[in-house]
Amino acid sequence: MHERTQFSKQIELLASSHLLHNSESLCKLLRYLARHSLEQPGATLKEYQIATEVFGRRADFDPQLDSTIRVQAGRLRAKLAEYYASEGAEDPIIVELPKGTYLLQFHRRTLGETTTHPGNQNHKTGMASLAARTSATKTLLVVTLSLLLAGAVGAILWLLMSRQTAAAAPSAESEPPSEIREFWKPFITGPKEPWLVFSNAAFVGRPETGMRYYDAAKDSTHPVWDHYTGVGEVLAVHELDQMFAMLHRRIRVKRGSLFSLDDVKNNDLIFLGSPSENLTLTEISGTHEFVFQRVSEGPRKGDLAIVNLHPQTNEPKIVLASPSSAPLTEDYSVVALMPGLDPARSVMILAGTTTFGTQGAVEYVCRPNSLHQLLSRLSVPKTGNVTPFEALLKVKMARGVPVDVELVAVRH
Repeated sequence: MHERTQFSKQIELLASSHLLHNSESLCKLLRYLARHSLEQPGATLKEYQIATEVFGRRADFDPQLDSTIRVQAGRLRAKLAEYYASEGAEDPIIVELPKGTYLLQFHRRTLGETTTHPGNQNHKTGMASLAARTSATKTLLVVTLSLLLAGAVGAILWLLMSRQTAAAAPSAESEPPSEIREFWKPFITGPKEPWLVFSNAAFVGRPETGMRYYDAAKDSTHPVWDHYTGVGEVLAVHELDQMFAMLHRRIRVKRGSLFSLDDVKNNDLIFLGSPSENLTLTEISGTHEFVFQRVSEGPRKGDLAIVNLHPQTNEPKIVLASPSSAPLTEDYSVVALMPGLDPARSVMILAGTTTFGTQGAVEYVCRPNSLHQLLSRLSVPKTGNVTPFEALLKVKMARGVPVDVELVAVRH
């Protein structure tokens, strides 16, 4: 197996471990540092870059005033040490984050090697204690063997056979969670790799002079710029790519303006972004229960909303993100599964009214805990298939990062 592939698999093993799988922020940091270290070995990585690209900090982030990245790196360094002192004690590949750097180091465990992390005295002490206990156990075993003779030989043979059987069995932690396998089954069992179609809206203007959405009524003579997409879509593509890698399935990625109806007919598709930006969605049958519409009157006139066409008790009729005049603290998004133009194919729509709502929707469908909630609402048995549905989500944000996603309503 290629060395880089082995290192990447070790990162996913770490991310799915008991110590890390419940910490989305540390897993996100771990994967980012690993990708940078493997793709750009030796290249310097700064706190500012991590803060803005991983944790969504603003462009005015100052590492001298905000210690978030140093704290998160310290937490990750401690988790790595704890992992290799416990459930990863026999892993063949060791991943370290030395103090004073944000570059991960990978090396193979040599025979008899124990894992130490620079500057982590507690871990060294723990390993020394473990070695002392192991030595004492070996001494006791020698005495016992001398007394039991043939019986002990039989016990040793049984132990060796048990260890070989255990080593041959696949690790449960290396397998993707059952919720992810069940939810994404239509996209990992098809004959072709699915297409991931991300939005890149049509703009007029230039970045240096100001840009706005293209308006067909008044911009017919203006050149269209379709070179840009949202931050949320970029992070969402990365998230989905990591998840499909865990499912041993590749995805093909294309921006919406280059997508064709021929692509729609013959493939399983995942759309990122609302129809206002991912214009390909306007050419196929979209959602029927939770529909994207512009507000036609009132103080929010012109803003993009999601309309609940058949609201049930205690459900909102219309939902919008935070107004543009205030910090963005909440958004709403839609997750929908529907048949493709070819009924044998499937279409997934993951779309918020803003780019961060789209990111929140993707994170929701890539997390076992949230998928467990959704699958329960859909009444999908563990060995069954997910049938077409639409779900409305509320995404809470802090400083441009989705921090919580709530399931508001489901139709199926």
